[in-house]
Amino acid sequence: MFLENLGIDALDPLRLGRFWEAALGTTSLTVEPDIVETRLDLDGAAYLDLCFARVPAPNESPRRLHLDLRGGTRQAEVAERLRGLGASDLDIDQGEVPWTVLADVEGGAFCVREEREVYTDTGPLAALPLHSAAPERDAEFWAWLSGWVPAPGVAPATLRHPSRQGPLLELVPEQESKHPDAKNAIHLDVRLEPGDDPDEVTAEIVRRGGREMHPDWGELPWRVYQDPSGNEFCVLPAPKVAP
Repeated sequence: MFLENLGIDALDPLRLGRFWEAALGTTSLTVEPDIVETRLDLDGAAYLDLCFARVPAPNESPRRLHLDLRGGTRQAEVAERLRGLGASDLDIDQGEVPWTVLADVEGGAFCVREEREVYTDTGPLAALPLHSAAPERDAEFWAWLSGWVPAPGVAPATLRHPSRQGPLLELVPEQESKHPDAKNAIHLDVRLEPGDDPDEVTAEIVRRGGREMHPDWGELPWRVYQDPSGNEFCVLPAPKVAP
């Protein structure tokens, strides 16, 4: 298995996808009215796709996963460029902090981070902070699930792609428990590889504290789960092997 996607709810996938494609300099994969996919290259072989899927209404649930962009010594310049793309300043009661909080074109909060050594080689996307009830426990869960490995960071537990390229997955203490009926506006997807048994993977997810969900979303080619802290994720089928 490997971590493949960021699934992002969008009222207008074209508009939101184009914003983030310009913000991160990613490569377009799919452009359709209801789904936009764009690829962030990590090391020439590994990648992370951003998938914007249409939803019928705004998601008002507190964000438990968001994007931190690398600003570094050019933080003010990066933030101003993003404003030029349609981002706006956002006050979420953050107070005096060294990072800049902005909203994307659909109002989703994200940050432009200040200079930090741990973000030196991340590329434009510095980190993916994920709220957790028990960061060290959830880091073990996500390391097994994603193939990412422990890495230096500023969060209680941090993972990164084995190439040591690309963003950090930061497990940060949650401010409040996730409501079981609240869906994350941004979630992670992992992809099975040839030879992975979906039922064995499901059993191991449950053994490690996660659970399978059965949402009424019709027939889907993937399966939906929650991690031990209630964060949704999907397990996508292995790619078909050419005969």
